[in-house]
Amino acid sequence: MIIAVSGTPGVGKTTVSKLLSKRLGYKYVSVRDFALSKGIGEKVGDEVEIDVDALARAIMEEFQGENIVVDGHLSHLIPADVVVVLRLDPRIVAQRLEKRGYPWKKLAENVEAELVDVILIEALEENERVIEVDTTGKSPDEVVEEIIRLLESGQRRVGVVDWSNVYEDVLRYLRLGGD
Repeated sequence: MIIAVSGTPGVGKTTVSKLLSKRLGYKYVSVRDFALSKGIGEKVGDEVEIDVDALARAIMEEFQGENIVVDGHLSHLIPADVVVVLRLDPRIVAQRLEKRGYPWKKLAENVEAELVDVILIEALEENERVIEVDTTGKSPDEVVEEIIRLLESGQRRVGVVDWSNVYEDVLRYLRLGGD
């Protein structure tokens, strides 16, 4: 089984993915590290540009028949049995990315992406089984427990997060009107 864990930067993908893989006894795969090791990712400044089609092919070839948890904000674009999209209050996303030293433009793009469900929409366009999980105010262990319950139920769960009530609070982070 391939479980892809995706979401905007700062939502807790890596922490949750590592914990989830350990709890399930699955292999943990970092999209970034895997892409670099296979030559399908290239460092450009602080980021890694990845050929998503090549990534999908390489993951299917390398891990065919294995149980893996794939961690990365592009993981929802690979063929997966289930995609878990982690969500987090955009105000907290902004705070975390500020602490990480993200340039303002990149911070604004990611806060906006979280606000308007960009990764969730992409995940739904690419995959049949999507589980949306709000991580706001939850410990990583609580998030993993929720994911495991949802995996066991076999259900698809989307539409549980609505950030419209925080729009006014994140306006200062958005690039309204351009750069």
